[in-house]
Amino acid sequence: MMLFSLIRFTSYGWIEKLYIQPNFHFTYFGFNWVKPLGNYTYLLFFISGLSALFVTIGYKYRIAIITFFLSFTYIELIDKTTYLNHYYFISIVSFILIFLPANCNYSVDAYQNKSLQSNDVPSWTIDVLKLLLAIVYFYAGLAKLNSDWLFEAMPMKIWLPNQSNVPLIGNLFHQTWVQYTFSWVGAIYDLAIPFLLWNKKTRNFAFFLVVIFHILTKILFPIGVFPYVMIISTLIFFDASFHKIIMNFIFKLVRIKASIFNTDNQFKQDFNALGTKIRLLFLAFFMVFQLTFPFRYLLYPEELFWTEEGYRFSWRVMLMEKAGYAQFYVIDAQTKQKTFIDNNRFLTPFQEKQMAFQPDFILQYAHFLHDHYKRIGMNNPIVKVDSYVALNGRLSKRYIDPNIDLAKQYESFQHKTWILPFNDDIKGF
Repeated sequence: MMLFSLIRFTSYGWIEKLYIQPNFHFTYFGFNWVKPLGNYTYLLFFISGLSALFVTIGYKYRIAIITFFLSFTYIELIDKTTYLNHYYFISIVSFILIFLPANCNYSVDAYQNKSLQSNDVPSWTIDVLKLLLAIVYFYAGLAKLNSDWLFEAMPMKIWLPNQSNVPLIGNLFHQTWVQYTFSWVGAIYDLAIPFLLWNKKTRNFAFFLVVIFHILTKILFPIGVFPYVMIISTLIFFDASFHKIIMNFIFKLVRIKASIFNTDNQFKQDFNALGTKIRLLFLAFFMVFQLTFPFRYLLYPEELFWTEEGYRFSWRVMLMEKAGYAQFYVIDAQTKQKTFIDNNRFLTPFQEKQMAFQPDFILQYAHFLHDHYKRIGMNNPIVKVDSYVALNGRLSKRYIDPNIDLAKQYESFQHKTWILPFNDDIKGF
């Protein structure tokens, strides 16, 4: 899936548009050292795609999966404007796969090294991936248990009418009951599907729901390859006999005898070995982190949807409709001359759109403007912004304190006191 995704990304010209053309990139806090590579970004994508191919066929697997994790994650860290939940999911999965024996059969490595071949693997190596998928779904469902989603059908009331051109059912999207149905069914689906997939008796029905749900979301919303990634990933819940059927079919297509991978070897794992203990302990700690990290928003005051402090990396998938307007101006501290900023000079339209309603983007851009105007001769530039944001159909309201010199504010894990109060209440997780 990732090999396909990287080829698709390149064919659409997005490397040039998202990573090479922009003069400025919004970096993640703590990852300012991750810099764009200019035209070498194409080489980075090639390395990531080649390593994805090697992981697929199981060739030099350990080196390949480490290379994929590092290259793909570096790409995502270049600019948080491109952040998507499924990119984060892919980085986590590829990181976990570093520790798993995913090449012990049906791989080039296993073909070349018969001693590597195994007829089985420890159940935890599969369960850890199942658990991660369950977290993604269940936490996405928990996030939907809020008053806007359940009792106001927001943002479905905004999104669905825009899809009225869909054949057969498009006209229904203007109906309020349909908007509420989509909201409630989406929440119930996310909460229930991990348990239905884990239960052997309901697994086939659950996978049918997965396919229907994600095909429908693909038709209605522009969310890239995410639906396909989730459909393919949920196959991990099916038992070995199902996957053997698939593998035998694939080998038949490429005219390779699957019997070359038949073996009676059992997987060798010494649970008393120090290396095994360290690996299991580390993965256990990593999964505990995945279970708890999405709840860090509870450490912050104010409304999560408004401040977005603790919003990313918490499986809040397509949860709100937010739009903003940000007019920056820079003041010379000595002459008091005010310069209004045309954001198009420094940002792409997509960057400007994302910046206008996300406070950490606004702060980072303000520091960029300070440094730029100081470099061209302005005296101790003061950077302020007139910012307005609309959330889930509410009227637009002022977002950032217009009296604050953002150049003197710095990114941290602390609450951003210069974000103005929401003065509303969205109850829920």
